[in-house]
Amino acid sequence: MAKKADLLVEAKALNLDVTDKNTISQIEIAIANAKSDAIDAAAPVAEVETIEVVEEVKTAKSGKRSEKALAEAEAKIEKEARKESGDTTPQSEEAEARLTKGPRPVTRPLIERRGKAYRKVAELVEKDTVYSLADALELAVKTNPAKFDASVEVHVKLGVDPRQADQNIRATVSLPNGTGKTIRVAVFAPEADHAGATKAGADVVGDETFLAQLDKEVIDFDILVATPAYMPRLGKYARLLGPRGLMPNPKSGSVAVDVAKATKEAKAGKVEYRVDKQAIVHLSIGKVSFGAKSLAENAKAFFDSLQSQKPTSLKSAYVKSTSISTTQGPGIKVENVVN
Repeated sequence: MAKKADLLVEAKALNLDVTDKNTISQIEIAIANAKSDAIDAAAPVAEVETIEVVEEVKTAKSGKRSEKALAEAEAKIEKEARKESGDTTPQSEEAEARLTKGPRPVTRPLIERRGKAYRKVAELVEKDTVYSLADALELAVKTNPAKFDASVEVHVKLGVDPRQADQNIRATVSLPNGTGKTIRVAVFAPEADHAGATKAGADVVGDETFLAQLDKEVIDFDILVATPAYMPRLGKYARLLGPRGLMPNPKSGSVAVDVAKATKEAKAGKVEYRVDKQAIVHLSIGKVSFGAKSLAENAKAFFDSLQSQKPTSLKSAYVKSTSISTTQGPGIKVENVVN
C-alpha cells in the first residue's frame, strides 16, 4: 500500500485525475503518459528534411508512353490548369502552340529555292523596274535558263469580271511569225471538201472514218476544224473533246464553211486566247529563237487583238498589269500597251 500511496502523491503533483480506487498499474501508466507529454512539449521542433524522389519514367518508341504522347499529356494538364485559373492570354496560347507543335520551320526565300541557272539569269532583271515592250522582249531572250528553245509567254491581268457574259474575253489572233510549234490540224467535213483541206495542209481529213477514230478515243491532232452542218454529229464526243479544248467553236474560227481557209490560218499561226477565272490572259507569242524583233511583231498583233475585245460596259481600267517571261524564266514587268 505504501507504493500506491507514493504513486498517488506523484500523480497529484502532475495534476492527474486519479484516486485510490485506481489500480497501481493504471496510476503508473497515467504518470508515464504525463511525463512523456511534458517531454514532447519541452523539446524544440526539429526540421524535417524532405527528399524528392524522382521516378524514372521509361518511354516507348510509340504509343501512350512515347515521349511525344507524354509531352502532349503534360501540355493538356497545364492547359486545363490555366483554364481553371482564368489565364487565357494570347501569350499563353502561343506558348502552348510552340509546346505542342514545336518551333516554326525557317522558310528560305523563294529565290534561294530556285536552281542555279534561274538565279543567275534572274540577276539581270530589276525587280522594281517596269520595262518597255521592246526592252522586255530583249531581256526575255537573254533570261532563258532552259537548255531547250523555250516559249516566250505574255501574261495580262485584266480588270474584267469573267462571270459576266460580255466581259468573258475570248478571241483568236493570227501571229505574223507563227508560234514556233508544229500544229496538227484535223478536218471533219463532207467528202467534197477533203481535197481542198488536204492541199491546205490538214494532217487528218475524214468524215465517217474520223468518227471511227473518235469512237476509239484516238486523238492525234491539236486543232479540229468542222463545217457547221457536221457540228451536230460531234455532240456525242463533247465529253471527249471539250475538256481537251478541241471542240470546234465559231469564236475560235474552227467552225467554218471554208475548211481550207481555216486550215491555212491554223497552220500559219492562228491561236486562240481567253481570260481565265482569275481574269488573266496567257498566250505564247513564239520561241526564244525568234529573236526580239519577230517576237515584237507577234506581241503587237496580240495586243491589237486584245484592245479590240475591250467590253463597252467596262467602267474600270481594262488592263491592270502585263508581264513577259520564258517557259522557266523570271517574270519581267512591262508597261501596259493596251489602254
